[in-house]
Amino acid sequence: MMDSELRIRYNPVHIVSVMEFAQSKGGIRQNTKDINFIRLLGDPGTLQREVQQMDAHLSAAMAEGNCIYQRIAKLPGLSAQQEVAYYSDCYQNWKQRGGLTIETEQSKKMGIFPEILAQACQKTVQVLSDSKKSLNASIEKNFVVKLLFWLDQLLKDFPRKWEQSGVIKIVSHNITRGQEYCFFYFLTCLGMDVLLLQSGQDIGQEMECLGLSCKQRLGEWTTNEIPEYHFEEYKAMQGTENISQGVSNIQESGGTVKVHLPERNRRPVKSKSQHSGSVDHKEQQVSSNPVKIHLPERNRRSVSSQPQPANASVKISPPQRSRVDMNSSFPQHNRADTNSSSMPVRQEKTFEELAQLASSVVLVGIHNNRGEMIGTGSGIMIGTKGYILTNNHVASGGCFYTVRIEEEQTVYETEEVIKYNPLLDLAVLRIDRVLQPLPIYSGTKKLVRGQRVVAIGSPLGLFNSVSDGIISGFRVINDVDMIQFTAPISHGSSGGALLNMYGEVIGISTAGIDEGQNINLAIGYECIRMFVQGFIC
Repeated sequence: MMDSELRIRYNPVHIVSVMEFAQSKGGIRQNTKDINFIRLLGDPGTLQREVQQMDAHLSAAMAEGNCIYQRIAKLPGLSAQQEVAYYSDCYQNWKQRGGLTIETEQSKKMGIFPEILAQACQKTVQVLSDSKKSLNASIEKNFVVKLLFWLDQLLKDFPRKWEQSGVIKIVSHNITRGQEYCFFYFLTCLGMDVLLLQSGQDIGQEMECLGLSCKQRLGEWTTNEIPEYHFEEYKAMQGTENISQGVSNIQESGGTVKVHLPERNRRPVKSKSQHSGSVDHKEQQVSSNPVKIHLPERNRRSVSSQPQPANASVKISPPQRSRVDMNSSFPQHNRADTNSSSMPVRQEKTFEELAQLASSVVLVGIHNNRGEMIGTGSGIMIGTKGYILTNNHVASGGCFYTVRIEEEQTVYETEEVIKYNPLLDLAVLRIDRVLQPLPIYSGTKKLVRGQRVVAIGSPLGLFNSVSDGIISGFRVINDVDMIQFTAPISHGSSGGALLNMYGEVIGISTAGIDEGQNINLAIGYECIRMFVQGFIC
């Protein structure tokens, strides 16, 4: 049974887009839960499309039982005398119990602890009091009555019971009134992530001064309406199976490449056993010659259960250079090249020096619901506050993970997958440890064919093996820029670092082509930098 006290840590990651909010997954440790309370201001011109993508993504997750998602166009009015009387009684009972417990009909049904609900009410009343400088008994009562009424209306649409550790995401639009804004703060006190899409206007200065939420400007103010969201319509239009598939199949003339991109699954599953080192293969057909890409590249042990796959189709385009320049989006201290005389001159490292950077590359163990290790992968330290970058196909199948760091006896256990993207095949784990992250290449100079590279990972579980090679080409797979390189990698290398000779991450090892020698692929630094924005610190 979970503790009836819930502590909240707000906004552990800087979220700058609608989909980043949708994909963020906070964890809970020792009854402290990571929660996002975000305001996105204005419209970059693509807001409606991004909201629809968020609706589809979170509808899929909800259909699979992985989260609860509600998008509220407008909070309902409270006018019926019977309802006013009922919630007034709830308020009086709260006061008579010394503010220690409070409950409503819906909160009891949904399993919310009366103590946690009382704590959330008390915190929210204090926030409103701080904003108004004074709060008499009548205003307090009317406010709490509204809070409880709005909460019950929201809970009526929940598909299952509230869980202290569950992922609950609530989105609303253009909230400007103080009491309504406080209601969404109230939801965060109950462990729910909240996003306010402030496309037309924002909260007033008195609420802004309270510092409750983080804001990010997306674009100019607009009068465009955001269509209402109805989960039942998503099921009716697409079908639960299509919604939950997660990644669509893309078919084009000239053949396809199919890769295995399973979604994260915390539920018990059953499948056939596989021997160590085995991996699922899908076929790519280019002209008449079949080519196999192995993905996921994680070392699997013989097990009686493993994740169920969700297939995605991939196309290989002709070789071309990486197209995106991300220099302006990141702080100066992360840039490798600079003209400032105060910064040290970049110098190429020897292979021996590059091998020493293996201490910032970790071995990731994937465990099923019985605690058995079902496979291994690799990961890269990217943030001092415990952030580790790996592939989504490494992180997608486990109930929890163990992380091993070179020359350390401690094994760090975590179930925090706080961000993931199946299309980019990237995910971020977090452990309770201060880390020494590797620098990510700034892209000052374009990567070129023939450029020397070093790969560090744990193929077949062989901790932090180092290999060298060159960049042999550039590919675009599913609109994702990838680097083709010759440094040898094997199953278990997925999530490992691909470094230039300055010791900077230029890619993350992701896949390899079976029908060939040392034809390996890494997701490029542009996608990595975009994905990890907010984690580098």
